[in-house]
Amino acid sequence: MPDMTQWWRGSVIYQIYPRSFMDARGDGIGDLAGITAKLDYVAELGVDAIWISPFFPSPMKDFGYDVTDYRGVDPIFGSFHDFQMLLERAHELGLKVIIDLVLSHTSDQHHWFIQSRSSRDNQRADWYVWADPKPDGTPPNNWLSFFSGSAWTFDSRRRQYYLHNFLSCQPDLNFHNPEVRRAQLDNARFWLDLGVDGFRLDASNFYFHSLTLQDNPPLGSGELKTPSVPASNPYSMQRHQFDISQPENLGFLNELRSLMDEYPGTMTVGEISDDRPLERMVEYTLGDDRLHMAYTFDLFDAEFSAKPLRDIIEHFQYYAGDAWPCWALSNHDVTRVVSRWTDHEHLEQQGPMVAKVATLMLCSLYGSICLYQGEELGLPEADVPYERLVDPYGLALWPEYKGRDGCRTPMPWTDGERGGFSTVEPWLPVDGHQRRLSVERQQADTESTLSVVRDFLHWRKTQPAMLGGTLILGDFDDDLLGWLRVSQDQAILAVFNLTAESRSTRLPEGAGGLAYHRGFRVRLQEGMLTLPAYQAAFIHVDRASIDPKALIEQEPDPERKGFLSRLLGSLIPQDGVGPS
Repeated sequence: MPDMTQWWRGSVIYQIYPRSFMDARGDGIGDLAGITAKLDYVAELGVDAIWISPFFPSPMKDFGYDVTDYRGVDPIFGSFHDFQMLLERAHELGLKVIIDLVLSHTSDQHHWFIQSRSSRDNQRADWYVWADPKPDGTPPNNWLSFFSGSAWTFDSRRRQYYLHNFLSCQPDLNFHNPEVRRAQLDNARFWLDLGVDGFRLDASNFYFHSLTLQDNPPLGSGELKTPSVPASNPYSMQRHQFDISQPENLGFLNELRSLMDEYPGTMTVGEISDDRPLERMVEYTLGDDRLHMAYTFDLFDAEFSAKPLRDIIEHFQYYAGDAWPCWALSNHDVTRVVSRWTDHEHLEQQGPMVAKVATLMLCSLYGSICLYQGEELGLPEADVPYERLVDPYGLALWPEYKGRDGCRTPMPWTDGERGGFSTVEPWLPVDGHQRRLSVERQQADTESTLSVVRDFLHWRKTQPAMLGGTLILGDFDDDLLGWLRVSQDQAILAVFNLTAESRSTRLPEGAGGLAYHRGFRVRLQEGMLTLPAYQAAFIHVDRASIDPKALIEQEPDPERKGFLSRLLGSLIPQDGVGPS
């Protein structure tokens, strides 16, 4: 019997950005009742869970990521009762519910901060990160905000600076204070008691700062910048050694995991933004006393070609051990993947093909998957004119960086004027190109991105190798990306052509017929696989033809041999029974 408390392993989590999913109240802003109204659609996709971006009370300076009350629902999203109805309906449909916890910082309108800034000796004076100015009145150090500019803002009441890794209205909590940690764990317990199934942890490596307040060093020659940070943002010019990812962070993750263990079947998935994100992902998910899983922005920055994608996967595997990853190609903070990976002049023609192959590639990786709303439709980035921009990040760095509004526009349910999202003008415009890719249009087309993704996700649920099997990277040329997914009793070869030209390859010994091919035009003949442009193939492989021991023993490099032993060890029978 499978361990049902481990449901999150191999799961597909559908991210819902509530402002833009469905407006049930007719005010132009999506809400909780709108999500509930569309849960049947989500369940039919074949996903396992929904992750809902913040819906807590907030002044909405950063659209919910600036929280004033961790235990409420902002009126623009409805009522607490609306959330309870959403939770109940999701569970009826077999969907787990994950909510977005923003623990590292609050709004400057949170009553904790209002009290903290009032004096240097009040009850919560040490709940936020305060520091004296330098003798010349400048900030305590050179730390930068993720949204550009100094990470410090001066407060005249205390005559000190407070730290904010994001907007100045998002002061950072002082996690070195045990009272702060207890308060945030109590807030998490509130939602667990209500019945939520887990948490997506915003900025999970931002909880602690270095007490020495040392300057961050400049980014060295050849060092990689933080993924997803545009070059126009000075944040990309520092190595973030002292402001984030401190060793003490692991201690809080231990405390949080202890709380989660009191609620069997719940889980955590941490967002990691770091100079060395894959190593941090591994560090934060190793063992059974930290995060259940985590995701990074590496794929958000990757080129759409075989070698860089292979390098990311191999890099993770090399460090991973028993760490469990969660992969994503898009979310509410980055340009949609179809626009990143398709030339603008070819978007109309190639976009749907790129969307299919990219999404199925993502859902074939070892680990769990986050699928952002609209990816199943192959939505490109929306074109939002400057006068309609609302994202503070984009407004600060325009025109070199247009911000995050283009990936946050309303979900197109129909091809009508407002995309079936609302009866009034929405908070962000509905893009015309996206309306042509609406749910209504794609539902009736058996070859549409929606139909193919939905069919694939249901097929994936029935394939043990795809859900939890080891991933063994294939040895293809630079134009093809592929891997074996191997469990104790099954093996499937996945191959992806990420180019605009047809490619062929000879299949390995033991390869059989096509395991999945809906929506793709591939040819398999006499051991030769041909994939036209932007195509994918999934092929049955005889499990008995894969000998993990032989693969390990044939490797001449000792370091590589050790890596293969860690990777393939679970496939070697311990009692001499089963596939060898």
